[in-house]
Amino acid sequence: MLTWNVTYHCKPAQRTAFYEALTHLGVRENSLGEEGNVKYDYYFDAQNPNDLLLVETWTEPSFQEAHCKTDVFAQLQALKVKFCTDVTIDKFTY
Repeated sequence: MLTWNVTYHCKPAQRTAFYEALTHLGVRENSLGEEGNVKYDYYFDAQNPNDLLLVETWTEPSFQEAHCKTDVFAQLQALKVKFCTDVTIDKFTY
């Protein structure tokens, strides 16, 4: 199993707009339908109003790598440029 905690550090007051854009694009729904995906959930950070946490879990690293090659993932990259200042990723394999 592979879990990534992805923290999107959004531009000031842009977290909600970023989340709405992700929802409109269907990132979560598409990802949950991909082979090997176990979890793909977003969480609003209670301490930092500009951070959005994504917790994604995959059965095998190869499935997560395939996810990074999808059209939806490419569109997500454009949203990150528009709404985020930085992204932090913590990776766990077990």
